[in-house]
Amino acid sequence: MSCVESFVLLGIAIFIIVVRSAYRWHQVGFRGYQLDDHLMPVSGVLCAVLTFFAYAVGQKYHGLSNGFMTDEQRETLDLNSEEAFIRIMGSKIQVVGWSVYALELWLIKLCITAFYARLFTRLSNLGMQVKIAYVAIGVSYVVVTLAVLLGCQPFRHNWQIKPDPGPLCQPTNSRLNVLMVYIFNVLTDLHLLSIPLPLLWHVNISLRRKLTLMLLFGGAVFVIAAATVRAVLVLTAGPEGSLYASQWGCREIFVSIVVSNLPVIQPMLRKLASRAGMSVLFSHSGGRSVHHDRDHGLVSTVGRFSTLPSRSASHRGGSGPARGCNDTRQAPTVSAAAWASDERILVSDLGERPGGDEPYVGQVRGGHVGEMAIMVGKEVRVMSECVDLESQSVSISSEDSRTEEGWDNNKGDETR
Repeated sequence: MSCVESFVLLGIAIFIIVVRSAYRWHQVGFRGYQLDDHLMPVSGVLCAVLTFFAYAVGQKYHGLSNGFMTDEQRETLDLNSEEAFIRIMGSKIQVVGWSVYALELWLIKLCITAFYARLFTRLSNLGMQVKIAYVAIGVSYVVVTLAVLLGCQPFRHNWQIKPDPGPLCQPTNSRLNVLMVYIFNVLTDLHLLSIPLPLLWHVNISLRRKLTLMLLFGGAVFVIAAATVRAVLVLTAGPEGSLYASQWGCREIFVSIVVSNLPVIQPMLRKLASRAGMSVLFSHSGGRSVHHDRDHGLVSTVGRFSTLPSRSASHRGGSGPARGCNDTRQAPTVSAAAWASDERILVSDLGERPGGDEPYVGQVRGGHVGEMAIMVGKEVRVMSECVDLESQSVSISSEDSRTEEGWDNNKGDETR
């Protein structure tokens, strides 16, 4: 990786973070910022620090460290020489680099989890997966950090040249560092992938739209690929391992920042594409029109959840993949769900908002709700969870909050 490439990637990453922060500021204001909105700029700072480390490793310390030295080289090296100084400093920056690298990766994972927490807060099975993600991220980060900092004892042996400090005290090619970071990195990424992808796969929308959304939320696959390449190269590259570690570390962080911010700014990108005449990139071809068939909804069979065809169908007790709340075999429970954030991006096969170009959850004008989408919108809604006593399935429909049955008992729960 050349210096130009590393700083170009840094510039793009910082630009994406700035755009994301500005978009969120425009949508919710600073007071509406959530955990991920506050942490993402911190990840930009850490990305800059890692880029500087990568530059120092390659350009200032020439990839040298206390690793990959023969016993003869260690014995003949003068500890007061410039080479010894470079090797010692190269080893120290490797130790710090491993720590910052892990912190950056896990910080981005935390941002993604916080975003999912807002997105899936009213889907109880996915909400539990989000809570598990919080625990897994916290525990795995502690384990990885302890492995990096305590794997070599005493700590100063991390930059000791002679005598040979042993393989665990050579941060450039320490298998403990490489494997601990890689394994927990991949495992946590796989768990984050397991939150949105099964839901998207089972939603009844056009295949093109489904694949687009899965690509949008499945970006962690590219992060795993970059992490795998990095781990393999560090373990097999020999003396060049430190250079490969810093190079692919920067690339992996860049990919992580991109894929973690794209779902957040997707509505803005959709607007820009529409204004530029490229709305086909976000079109809903293959799905039914909300204006032509209001009773045909998006059906998801993930776990025990499914979406009601429409409000009109549910009030008639009509047939379909999910029965209405008025069905005598069901025990309706109503819970307030005031989704006031701006992430309207999960599953949308709807038309356009009247007077705007952003997707939204159904139409409420005239007392009708259009096709169901599992989304988060700015509008305040009441989510009705209807438990089918025979099939033990739960249907979720987005209803007009002011006409929903049981509204009076839950009025206090609405976010105004």
